[in-house]
Amino acid sequence: MSTTFPESYSETPQNLNLSVNTQIISDTLNWGHSNFYSFNLKGRSSFNLDLEDFSPKAHVDLIRDTNGNNLVDDDEVINSSLFSSTNAESINQNLDAGLYYIQVSIDEGLETNYKLAVSAIPIDYAGNSLQAARHISVNSKTNNYSGWVGISDTNDYYQFGLKTTSDFQLGLSELSDDTQVQLLDGNGNTLASSFNGDIINESINLTLNAGTYYVQVNSYNDSETFYNLSLSTTPVSGSVSSPTPTSVNTSFATSINPQQPTTASVSTLPIFNNSTYYEKGTLKADTFTYKSAYNRTVYSGNGNVEYGSGRRDLLDLSAFYSTSATIKLVESTGGVMYNPGNGTRLFDAITLRNGKEILFEGIEAIKFADKTINLSVTPNDPLFGQQWNLHMMGIQSAWRFTKGSTNVLIGIEDTGLAANGGNLHFDLRSSYLLDNNYLDDMSHPTTHGTSIEGVIAAASNNGVGISGINWYSDVFQIDVVGNDAGDYNLVSATQALINQANSKGQRLVVNLSLTGGSSWEFEQLIANNQNTALFVIAAGNSDANSLESPADLAKKYGNVVAVGASWGLRDWYGNPTTPGTRISYNNPRWWASNKGDGLTLVAPSEYLTTNATKFSYGFGFGYDDRFNGTSAAVPNVTGVASLIWSVNSNLTATQIKSILSETAYDLGPSGYDTEYGYGFINADAAVRRAMALARGAA
Repeated sequence: MSTTFPESYSETPQNLNLSVNTQIISDTLNWGHSNFYSFNLKGRSSFNLDLEDFSPKAHVDLIRDTNGNNLVDDDEVINSSLFSSTNAESINQNLDAGLYYIQVSIDEGLETNYKLAVSAIPIDYAGNSLQAARHISVNSKTNNYSGWVGISDTNDYYQFGLKTTSDFQLGLSELSDDTQVQLLDGNGNTLASSFNGDIINESINLTLNAGTYYVQVNSYNDSETFYNLSLSTTPVSGSVSSPTPTSVNTSFATSINPQQPTTASVSTLPIFNNSTYYEKGTLKADTFTYKSAYNRTVYSGNGNVEYGSGRRDLLDLSAFYSTSATIKLVESTGGVMYNPGNGTRLFDAITLRNGKEILFEGIEAIKFADKTINLSVTPNDPLFGQQWNLHMMGIQSAWRFTKGSTNVLIGIEDTGLAANGGNLHFDLRSSYLLDNNYLDDMSHPTTHGTSIEGVIAAASNNGVGISGINWYSDVFQIDVVGNDAGDYNLVSATQALINQANSKGQRLVVNLSLTGGSSWEFEQLIANNQNTALFVIAAGNSDANSLESPADLAKKYGNVVAVGASWGLRDWYGNPTTPGTRISYNNPRWWASNKGDGLTLVAPSEYLTTNATKFSYGFGFGYDDRFNGTSAAVPNVTGVASLIWSVNSNLTATQIKSILSETAYDLGPSGYDTEYGYGFINADAAVRRAMALARGAA
């Protein structure tokens, strides 16, 4: 039936964000008026309403919106409470997804006070554990199942069986929030998984043997989400396959090589054999659940672009008490040597009472039944939470082992530093200065060198501004930009840096956030210092399929690192992006990170750092929240390289490049490619690799 809305009602209905928790509204109702409330159900739910009227003279109608999100006369009243001599008025009904209204009216009298208690419990037929999994059919016809997961129901399980080897297809769609889906074998071990984030459909496609399997759907960070699960199989004629997946959708890959994801969107899936299980995380916050079927489980958290929002790469051991495990952290006990397939590194270790071992790296917190152990380092600088570039590289984890060393000199060849009467930006620590290095011609709107140095060496843990990657190593900045009187060229500046480092017995990392200026003499300095000097150079911003000079020297020399630029969660304009994706603006075309043969890796761009603006009276100091270009990507890599050398000064520059390459988070096609090089820089894994080499690892 239809309802008539009083002309006197003109306000927008009060929106109710219904959930499993009962929401109570107290209100007053006047004669001739109705109070309206609206709520939107994202999936089929059990709706419950109780009206307590202190008169009692109130009446309540439940109305379904049938006309496009507007209160109109033709909307349908689907249920009503009945007037009675008691105070209890109730509506209890299963409702489909859609927009609904609650209308509270008064039967007689001038006014009445009332309380309205409402809730909506999602209807979900899936099991909440492996043992209680819902049994379903999977065959050549696509079967669809609707469900819901959230903080009160974190996992849904479905069980199915295959009688013959089949190509299996799974889709997860109609998502209302971030959701992950996993395919498990008959013992509950993960075979494949898909998590794209940002409410993007998930899929798994692979070949399975005959046997029993489970599908697990779980919410991301306990977010409440409805979903539609679709499953189908196609028998494979005359073939025999392993339950290990042989082909997976392009957004999430599994392979026997644990190093290689297939796209820029997510990481590889778990890799395992009879005794060891290995799982890699994404560039976002991941929760790793312990797999008890294996003698050894290994987890690599990688970086976490969401660290500033409070999300952590979490190892969930909530089934155990911390007192029942032996914990061996690298910084206190030396950890355990382990090679996950891309170089032996030092891993933290936990041994359970049953003798089973857990190894992990890049994990920011461990959750036990009795406590949570926080492992990452968070300085007190108020803007650190906004420095997603550091978080995405895992700097907060690498700082457990080093924050820099005086054994390393960081050289910056750029515009020089802005200074007022010799005073630098208030958030920079001391730096070696040449007399002219703040007298550039201001060819940039802000002083480029001040922004570069802030990334690498802002004063850290001092309660001011941002944090620099390296807290303690010396920094020497030389002006090579602008052709001012007294400016150095690349040859004279590089020689000055080499001389300075040699005079103090230091290893040298040279930051070149620039293009052009290369010469035969400059190349000879690179060639002659392959043990002691590492050159980190911008790939260029023209979207060319070749590297700019001097970054192109990375093809020729083991101590030259060519750096491209990647997005975090959003681009310059605020549009959502997949972390790690190469920066390229096409409409409008603004700038794009160069690619090409010799590209070593990629690092963040368009992030927060120090800046200085030129005024008639001097420089104004502040911050730039979107420092961009491949020149912005370079100081991230320079800072990480300086940390690697700080934990192992016996390494050569060519070894530093190798460590950066082999520990990078692989993006794009599996292995090296000309768009991402070896992948996205991983500070924690790189530092752990250098420490393992210091202890004699191969």
